[in-house]
Amino acid sequence: MKKKLALASILLLPFIFLLYMLFVVEVEDPIKYIYTITGATALMLLYITTIISMLKKAINLVKYRRMVGLFSFFYALLHMINFVVLDMELDAASVISETLKRPFIYLGTISFLLLVFMSITSTKKLFPKFYKYHKVIYISIILSSVHFVMAQKALSVEQWVYLSIMPIVLVFKLLQRTKIIHI
Repeated sequence: MKKKLALASILLLPFIFLLYMLFVVEVEDPIKYIYTITGATALMLLYITTIISMLKKAINLVKYRRMVGLFSFFYALLHMINFVVLDMELDAASVISETLKRPFIYLGTISFLLLVFMSITSTKKLFPKFYKYHKVIYISIILSSVHFVMAQKALSVEQWVYLSIMPIVLVFKLLQRTKIIHI
């Protein structure tokens, strides 16, 4: 229990940092800043969730995977709330228009809907029935990574890192599934 509480505290650090930057430091463009922090954190935690399952034979952290995945959803939810509430000001027509007009937004929306499905079916009661469908995490990783890159006007070092990690994770997982490698 103490380990899970410590992990939850660590996973909340980006949120606490975000609040500090918004209300104490007062960043110049809060909406853009919220997008950046929540999106990057959600994506990073999505990768970590996948890596945890890949390394379960070497380092068994599987009991923490659900928590990391749910925190990834938490940050993705904050990202989506930022879009709908702060950026689009709860204007449903603007939300739909922007989503359909910009490919990176509908890729992010599809990824978010996949995360909603996985978070709802992550309960002890539902997970046994739906665990095989949780493989959509890989689709979500791809869509989120492309969304992350397309949202920027130029590729930064951080984006190159995400782009480099994505195929490595996917190839290792594929090799692990085909039993070519045993991690």
